[in-house]
Amino acid sequence: MAYRAPFEHLREASDARLLLVCDHASNAVPEAYGSLGLPASSFTRHIAYDLGVHALVHALSERLNAPAVLAGFSRLLIDPNRGEDDPTLVMRLSDGEIIPGNAAADASEIKKRLTSFHRPYHTAVDHALDRALRAGLSPTLLSVHSFTPAWRGRARPWHCGILWWRDRPTADFCLGYLRGMRDLVVGDNEPYSGELEGDSMDRHGTKRGIWHVLIEIRQDLLEKEAGIGEWAERLAPMLSQLAARAQHHT
Repeated sequence: MAYRAPFEHLREASDARLLLVCDHASNAVPEAYGSLGLPASSFTRHIAYDLGVHALVHALSERLNAPAVLAGFSRLLIDPNRGEDDPTLVMRLSDGEIIPGNAAADASEIKKRLTSFHRPYHTAVDHALDRALRAGLSPTLLSVHSFTPAWRGRARPWHCGILWWRDRPTADFCLGYLRGMRDLVVGDNEPYSGELEGDSMDRHGTKRGIWHVLIEIRQDLLEKEAGIGEWAERLAPMLSQLAARAQHHT
């Protein structure tokens, strides 16, 4: 992907009962940073972005007529799913790969990346939520990620996972819905835990008192257009119900 802006906003003027966010949608790096000293192959890996999620969020936004905010820069530059004081905000080593362009990223450079990329993305998410609240809506926030089929030589059995921390009711709703599909193995805080202070869901969901959940989908299921379409079909009815549920509990 070519870098265009720190975020992409889909259907900004649509009804925001549901807001989709995508922290790792892009593998783009601005021209001024070159390739961060990495070969082109590094930008096809999970260390650069979450494979398949950009297309999936576009498909869900279209099906649901829902707004979405997607990060427009690679997590190799700065990770939008980390708090500003997180030591993994700018990675110097990721999954065994050294990132030369981050080796000399001192406090001044990290502040520059926060100001240019990280903060504009999160401000866009806040503005979308603010717009919904001003309209008298109770928005639900869904963060979309994907995970590798194997990690450190071990296959991961889950087709998808629901990650959560404080908002158990929203997580339970999604877990119940997805586990009703008998062909799916669904992780509850697997393959990762949703308990990460300062991440996107903590920042925009927990701290703002907004219902929220994060879904992870295995990347091999999103490799082809047909798989992306299948997951959009699976998730769209669940998300419609989720958005409606929030309005009934206000």
